[in-house]
Parts: sequence; C-alpha cells; structure tokens
Amino acid sequence: MNIEKKSNYRWTICSLLFFATTINYLDRQVLSLTWKDFIAPEFHWTNSDYGLITALFSIFYAVSMLFAGRFVDWLDTKKGFLWAIGIWSVGAILHAFCGIATSGIVAGEWLVGFEGAKEAIGRVNDVALVVNVSVTLFIFARFVLAVGEAGNFPAAIKATAEFFPKKDRALSTSIFNAGATIGALAAPLTIPVIAAHWGWEMSFIIIGALGFIWMGFWIFMYKKPHKHPKINKAELAYIMQDGDGDEIEPEDVVGVAPPTGKKKMSFASCFKHKQTWAFAFGKFMTDGVWWFFLFWMPAYLSSVYDIKSSDTEGQLALFVLYLITLLSIIGGWLPTYFVDKKGLNPYDGRMKAMLLFAFVPLVVLFAQPLGHISYWVPVIFIGFAGAAHQAWSANIFSTVGDMFPRSAIATVTGIGGLAGGVGSTFINFGSGKLFDYTAETQMIFMGFQGEEAGYFIVFSFCAVAYLIAWAVMKTLVPKMEIIKG
Repeated sequence: MNIEKKSNYRWTICSLLFFATTINYLDRQVLSLTWKDFIAPEFHWTNSDYGLITALFSIFYAVSMLFAGRFVDWLDTKKGFLWAIGIWSVGAILHAFCGIATSGIVAGEWLVGFEGAKEAIGRVNDVALVVNVSVTLFIFARFVLAVGEAGNFPAAIKATAEFFPKKDRALSTSIFNAGATIGALAAPLTIPVIAAHWGWEMSFIIIGALGFIWMGFWIFMYKKPHKHPKINKAELAYIMQDGDGDEIEPEDVVGVAPPTGKKKMSFASCFKHKQTWAFAFGKFMTDGVWWFFLFWMPAYLSSVYDIKSSDTEGQLALFVLYLITLLSIIGGWLPTYFVDKKGLNPYDGRMKAMLLFAFVPLVVLFAQPLGHISYWVPVIFIGFAGAAHQAWSANIFSTVGDMFPRSAIATVTGIGGLAGGVGSTFINFGSGKLFDYTAETQMIFMGFQGEEAGYFIVFSFCAVAYLIAWAVMKTLVPKMEIIKG
C-alpha cells in the first residue's frame, strides 16, 4: 500500500505572507529614515512635528485595525489582502508628492518637479506656514498608508490559521513576522542611499511600488487549502488535524465532516470574552515599544551620537540592530518544544515562552548607562529587545488562533491591533514632546541631560512593558479556554 507523500504548499503561502510583511515594514520605515536628514531641513520640522505625524499614524492604524479585521473576515483572505496592500502602496507613493503639493499651496507653484518644489519652498519666508502645510499633507499620506497597512496582520494571521494546524502556527507566524525584521534590515541599506542619490521622494515611490508586484503573485498563487490544486489530501489532512474547519464548504472536501450550526461571531460578542481583553492589553503595552524602536532609532543615533542614517556608520549600526532581531525565530520554535516535549497545551506553552521573552527587554535599562562606552552598546541591547518583541509578537498573535474560531480570528486580531495602535500613539507622541522638552530645558534625570535624559525615560518604560503585559494577560486568562463561537 502506497502512502501519499504530504505536499508542502502551505510554506509557499507562508513565504508570500513573509514578503508582504517585509514590504509593509519597508513602506513604514521610509519616513523614519528620511525625515531627520532629508525632509526636516526642507520643511523646518522639529521632533514634535515628527512625533505628531507618527502618533497620528498610530491612531489611524489603530482605528483601521479595528475595522480591517472585520473587513478581512467579511471579504475573506484573498480579496481582503489585495485591498489592503493596494491601498497602502498608494499611500506610500503619495508621500513623494507632499513637497510639490506644499509648493503649490504656500508658493502657488504647482507645475514643478521635485527639485523645483524645493526651490519654491525655500523662497517662502513664512516658516510656520511651510511647517503646518507640509505636516498636514504628510499626515494625510500616513492616513492612507495606515488604512491599508492595518489589513496586513489580520489577513496574514487568518491565512496562517487556514493553512497551518495550531501546533505550527507560532512557527509559521514567527517566519512571516520575520519579514518585519528583514524589512527593517533592508531599509537602512536601501532607503537612505536612494534618498541621497535620487531624492527622498524617489525612496517613497520605489519602495511603494513593490506592493503592486506582490499583488500579482498573490492573485495567482492563493486559494483556500481545500480548493488548491497544489495541496494534496495528505497535506490537507495535516492542516485540518485540529478538526476546526469552520470555514470549509463540505461539498468541496471528501472525508471532512461538515460543521453543524456554526455561526460567525458578531463583532460585539468578541468583547464578551476575557481572551479578547487579554490579547488587547498585551498589544497595548508592547506594540508601542517596537514602533518606538522602529521610528526613533535613526533619530536617536543622530541626536545622541551624531551618526546620520545616510552615513555608512549609521547604516551599519541600524543593519546590525535589526539583524539581531532575527533571533526572534526562536519565538516560533520554543512553544512547539514545550508542547511536543513537555506536554503543555498550546496556550500554556506560549505563555511560558512569552514569560522568558518578557525578561529580555530588561537589558534596555543599561543601554544609556553603558552608552558612553560605545554607541554599539545601545545598538546591541536594543537589538536583543527587538528580537524579544518579535518572538513575543509571534506568540501573542497565535493565542488568538488557539482559542477563537477561524471566523473570528481577523476580527479579534483587529481589536488587538486597535489597542496596540493606541499604545503606540501614546509612546510616539509623548516621546516627541519629551525629547523637545528635555533638549530645550536641558533637564537632568538619573545623571543624563537633555535629549539623553528623555531617551533614558522612554527606554525604562520599554524595558518593563512586557513583564507588566504578561502578568495582566495571565491574570485574565490563567489557562486555555477554547471559545466555540
């Protein structure tokens, strides 16, 4: 008797999710790598201006996540993802034309190129007007970007739940989530170079266009597992081993019992469960830490160490920082080890792994105190904290798939995304205000003065955020409780 060898097409889908997440983070990073050295001199921005733009992006992203999850559950994975990446790619490219639009509004010169816009803006004496108009235009571009990017994780988590059994979801999530790290790695090596040689505008256009290329692959390569010609019966049986195929049409699958009487969870009913609140609080406390590292590290190196993102030294430092975060792949392996080798259920295995990851960011407490030795000290310490965050992130996302039916996964992920975006808004807007205040007053805190004092305060919060989040999550959901819908 021949036993059919299992196909592995689910990993092809995982690779598509990986590249989508890479593009997602590349598009998000363009502004953080260009504003300080390229955009701010042109539009006279301060830390507070940039902090406002990033904070509003976080708000837009947060609110959009709430609806994006429901939107993806409604449209389903394929169409939902296409809409998401299409919108955010348009938003990314819109940034490039904010200079021309500013020129038209403040100087009355619309029919100019990128260089002509710079010259026109330079002739305007009303600096406050230039700041207000340019900031407003960038906020609009960030709004479009945020609306689209909000769909990435709900759609990716939903696709992961469709193509992987529960025991493999943390690993597959950590793999596609590593796209965030690869995007962060590629960004400092490419974006400042593009900006330096062809202008900051082209960095938005070139990076933004990548999303449209990805859409072509997704259209032709994605189908539901039970309908996909490249997934054989052995692989389908492996994918469906948990017996929770609540989105599969029974007439399409031979040998799979149809679900009886299952209904999709309503949006309001998701809030009735402690699991939703635990996930949301975990995201609220920790998402902002990663976004702070993502949005402010180039500015940190520039302000504290006078290392520009366009310098070879700065590019290498940022590359190494995000390279270290690739250690986050352990985040997918460790829970599987606890489940397979230690006999824990998926939730307990994840929570045990997440507790270990929550201790790692404590090294950030020493980033500033030891920073006088070399800028490499904070770079390496923050790199380890970033790795811990990504490992944590892969597992906190997977807790949703462990306990909620597939039809509710994108919705609950969106609710958590809203909470994470709110937390990110607080830390980004607050950081901009704090850095300007400490620089202006030369405030002294714990032996640090000026902006360094501000960074030490924020680093201290980042260090303990994960332990606080874990404690509250464990209190709300002490053990695994599966929600039937």
